[in-house]
Amino acid sequence: MSDAGAPGLAPASAASGPEANAERVRRMELVISYLLRIGVVVSLVVVVGGLVLSFVHHPVYVSSRPELHRLTSRDTPFPHTLSGLVGGLRGLDGRAITALGLLLLIATPVLRVAVSIPLFVYQRDRTFAIVTAVVLTVLICSFVLGRAGG
Repeated sequence: MSDAGAPGLAPASAASGPEANAERVRRMELVISYLLRIGVVVSLVVVVGGLVLSFVHHPVYVSSRPELHRLTSRDTPFPHTLSGLVGGLRGLDGRAITALGLLLLIATPVLRVAVSIPLFVYQRDRTFAIVTAVVLTVLICSFVLGRAGG
C-alpha cells in the first residue's frame, strides 16, 4: 500500500520548488501554532489548578475579606526564586503552582523563538535563522541580567 495519496505525505522525490517551499512554510506555521496553543492551555490549567488548590487548602479566603486581603497583599510570601518555587511545588503550595503556570506562560513565546530556529534552517532560510538566533540570545541575556540585577 502506498502513502503517496495520503494527505500531507509526499514521496521523498516530490517536486521541489514553490510547491515544496509552500508546504515547508505551512508545516512550520502549524508546528508554531500548536506550540503556542499547547503552551497557553497548559499554563492556564496550571494557574487555575494552583488557584483552586489555594482555596481548597485555605477555604477561609472565600468567606473572610481580611484573609483574602492578606493573601493578595504585597507582604504575602510568594516564591520569587527557583528554590522557593521547587520547595513550594513539593509542598503542593497553590501559590507555587500558580507561579509555575505564570512561568510556563512567559516561557511559551521564548520557546516559540527557540523552535523557530531549526524550522527556519529546515526551510533553508538562513537569514531568518540567524536573526531568530540573535533574538533568542537577547531574550536569554535579558533573563540572566534581569536575575543578576535582582
